[in-house]
Amino acid sequence: MPKRILQGTVVSDKQDKTIVVKVERRFTHPLLKKTVRRTKNYHAHDENNNCKVGDAVQIEETRPLSRLKRWKVVEAAAKQA
Repeated sequence: MPKRILQGTVVSDKQDKTIVVKVERRFTHPLLKKTVRRTKNYHAHDENNNCKVGDAVQIEETRPLSRLKRWKVVEAAAKQA
């Protein structure tokens, strides 16, 4: 079974080797037929503490690493200046 890969933005890097990534998904509401945005925060493993707040990153599903961490950083897509 392939692992899911999500794209999002780093909203917190205060923890050691952990970042919080906000992922936004868009879908059409079944009744209103209007595009709706929903966001969710994921805790992801960042081994070298490379990611900073505002960076765009890709995260991948992995085995449970802690109570909240089930994702790891695949790549930091764009660094914020």
